[in-house]
Amino acid sequence: MTICHIKIIGRVQGIGFRRWAEDIGAQLHLSGWVRNTSDGAVEIMAKGEQTSINQFLEKCHTGPTFAMVLGIQPVIMPTSTPPPIEEGVFKIVASI
Repeated sequence: MTICHIKIIGRVQGIGFRRWAEDIGAQLHLSGWVRNTSDGAVEIMAKGEQTSINQFLEKCHTGPTFAMVLGIQPVIMPTSTPPPIEEGVFKIVASI
């Protein structure tokens, strides 16, 4: 199992990115969560097989129809304790 913690920057809030990520995560059988951050980004933590994580990351570079992804950054040191990952569930969690 691989865990991926990323921050997606660009026009990613107010366009359905979280719902899109939730759907893609479920389709790829990932566990994890997605949330908006106060700086206008979207933060995602995903856990699953490496091939599924790679597919998820590839899709995140484009995002949903109205997104304009400018970059994807790994989250090296979270500023707060991230929500736990529930096994078998990919969901939207409260924004920070």
